[in-house]
Amino acid sequence: MYIVTATEMYEMDRLAMEEKGLDGKILMENAGQAVAKKIKSHIKTEDIILILIGSGNNGGDGYVIARYLYNQGYSLRIIQLVPNEKITGDAAYHKHVLEQFGAEVELFEQMERKQLEGAIHQADILVDAMLGIGVKGSIRSPFKEMIKLINDAKNLTIAVDVPSGMPMDGTRAHDQIVRADYTYVIGAAKTSMFHASLAPNFGHWEVVEIGLPTEAFQQLTNKQIWGLNFVQATLPKRSPFSHKGTHGKGVIIGGSLEMPGSITMAAKAALRSGIGLLTVATVQEAIPSIAAQCTEATFYRLAGEHGTIAKQPMDLSGYDVCLIGMGMGRSAQSSAFTKQLLEETELPVVVDADGLNHIKDHLELLSKRKAPTILTPHPGEMATLLKVSVAEVVNHPFQVAKDFAKAYGVYLVLKGTYTIITTPEGKQWVNTTGNAGLAKGGSGDTLAGIIMAMIAQNQSLSAAIANSCFIHGKAAELLVEQSHSSYDLLATDVIEAIPSVIRTFLSER
Repeated sequence: MYIVTATEMYEMDRLAMEEKGLDGKILMENAGQAVAKKIKSHIKTEDIILILIGSGNNGGDGYVIARYLYNQGYSLRIIQLVPNEKITGDAAYHKHVLEQFGAEVELFEQMERKQLEGAIHQADILVDAMLGIGVKGSIRSPFKEMIKLINDAKNLTIAVDVPSGMPMDGTRAHDQIVRADYTYVIGAAKTSMFHASLAPNFGHWEVVEIGLPTEAFQQLTNKQIWGLNFVQATLPKRSPFSHKGTHGKGVIIGGSLEMPGSITMAAKAALRSGIGLLTVATVQEAIPSIAAQCTEATFYRLAGEHGTIAKQPMDLSGYDVCLIGMGMGRSAQSSAFTKQLLEETELPVVVDADGLNHIKDHLELLSKRKAPTILTPHPGEMATLLKVSVAEVVNHPFQVAKDFAKAYGVYLVLKGTYTIITTPEGKQWVNTTGNAGLAKGGSGDTLAGIIMAMIAQNQSLSAAIANSCFIHGKAAELLVEQSHSSYDLLATDVIEAIPSVIRTFLSER
């Protein structure tokens, strides 16, 4: 499933109409009918449906929705929020057809506030077709007042394409955006659906197809949702003649006397995710605790200073992939060790947790590396790397991730409710699996371990990273569905659910 910005969506519409010959009226008809069919699943015959219509394509879709429902005998009120002269082009055509079918379109400018409030109060369902993806700047009257009335009313609200007031990039005050219960998104997912501060306004969402050419998406956007179809196509299937060396040899570097747990979780996750051979490199003081829980791993004893890893040479030539950072602490010695490893190691390196802090003032190291580097920050860590506010990261996640990945030549896993995976070339995927149970300490360590194990196996680097995010989130979903809640779910529970998730995907292929 593709993800687009407002600019990309407009260009796709243009390409479909001007280069492929699809009439705009047909696209509007397809969009309106597709959404109307979805709306029918939420309404009963006796329900009163209030459709609120603005100008432009969003309003035009609203006229088609109204005609479709009116023609099937549903009780409607249709209120147009802009003067008639604002309804032009394809939208004007569909308004004319609606009126020819016998439906009445009421004008907002001719209504008193009490009449408007009464219409909202009497309605069972509100359909928001007021403002689409082209909204810029502050929300003006009458939409500002209407958005407040909708949100205060608590009716079941269904938005067309995006909730009105939704910015396609950046943020807006929540009282200027419709809070929809359901949103039926036209043609392709929109970037704002994956912004942490904006996503709740969409409610439950679903993308409806309207016949846009696939070529347009491939040509105009580098952003997609990494779904089950991608996992099943790329997750490597094991040969009966494979052996432990076939599935990669990895080393996890981290841990300390006071923090052995995080590297333990990463190691267990890597083992459950299919790595062939695993070495845990840490200080002597941490080994007994880790070894008691990871009997399948071997250990590499690192020199330490006050229970943390000290700067020292380390030969990694016998490994296929390295993971560094979790539980290392932030001492000057451990920081120097991380920087040295990135300078000297020619393996793919996954940098997580404390490792990200070690490199925040030395990002030039990333650009100089010839082997792939994978960074796994959450928004706070990303803000630290960039020396910007967390709000800047949360409000512009796609652009922030893309700019950073391209600037430093890294694979970036920007973690969150919707994790964004970005390649050095700027191609992006969004992972939508997971739940609130992952909002706990240890979840990031677990994900890092899965990523390392997947990189060691036979799949492309981008697929390995995206599959890891999918599996991690899906394990949490499976556990909450079957035996846990989002309150009690632990990272160690997620690790133990990895086999069930992988077995399910392998058996379905």
